[in-house]
Amino acid sequence: MKKFYYFSKPKLKFVEIRNFYKKFVFLVLFFSILVSFFLFGSFLVFNEFINPDSEVKSLKRSNALLQVKFQKLLDRYKTLDEKVNLISSQSHDLRLKANLEPKESADELYGIGGSVFEPIESFNSSDINSFLRDLDAYVSKVSLKIKLEENNYSEISNTLIENEKLYDAIPAIRPCEGRIADDFGMRFHPILKITRMHNGIDLIADVGTKVYAPGAGVIDFSGWRGGYGLTLEIDHGFGYRTLYSHLEKINVKLGQKVKRGDVVALTGNSGRLSTGPHLHYEVRHNGIALDPMNFIYDDVKIFEVVKR
Repeated sequence: MKKFYYFSKPKLKFVEIRNFYKKFVFLVLFFSILVSFFLFGSFLVFNEFINPDSEVKSLKRSNALLQVKFQKLLDRYKTLDEKVNLISSQSHDLRLKANLEPKESADELYGIGGSVFEPIESFNSSDINSFLRDLDAYVSKVSLKIKLEENNYSEISNTLIENEKLYDAIPAIRPCEGRIADDFGMRFHPILKITRMHNGIDLIADVGTKVYAPGAGVIDFSGWRGGYGLTLEIDHGFGYRTLYSHLEKINVKLGQKVKRGDVVALTGNSGRLSTGPHLHYEVRHNGIALDPMNFIYDDVKIFEVVKR
């Protein structure tokens, strides 16, 4: 390897330069970096001098694009809000049809409103922060409205299902053909010769007249019951029960499910308190006797129900 020397005046002789190549590479790199910084700094100074507004223009372009994106986002949420409001209006009508109490809208509860829809005039730092806070609050409120409507529709759906079951089960037709002889209420009993409550109605019918279930339910009692004679009871659910007495024959079994219009028995004259062939019919709700006439809709004919 070639050696390099320098002349030392104090020593008056040539001295070998140790690690010459390492020192040479270091000096080259040092001066290269120094020159690079100088050139880059000169370029920045020269560019700023030639085009002093370049950074401002770049920021303005970015702000303009950002403003367009924010406005598009705001328009999308505005459209979503309008759709949610339409759904809320429709759900209000559905709640009334489902026999549910109306609910206050999210707008009424939380005052969701329109300042956030005002056009964006400028995009300085304070305006951006203010706009983002308003937009975040608005998005949260729209999300809340959607959640409220989801819960609302879930409640409506469940209620409609229950209502459908109730409408199928509730007594709604005359249990048999025949003329009403005794109404619901206080009366003088023709056999006992006392005035007492008559908890149902009596339908005059020939022995063997078909008795129909006035609503869906389950046969809860079938057999003899003192002065009532051969008796049948149907549990319709929702607290409703119906009773049929003085029967000639029962056509169903205990625990059997029936639907409106099914033949469940035949009228007769059984029981010691029967004054002749007829059907004694009662309707009770949570154990309280109700007037069966309130559960007989004459515009619904028995044969129309049976045909279905």
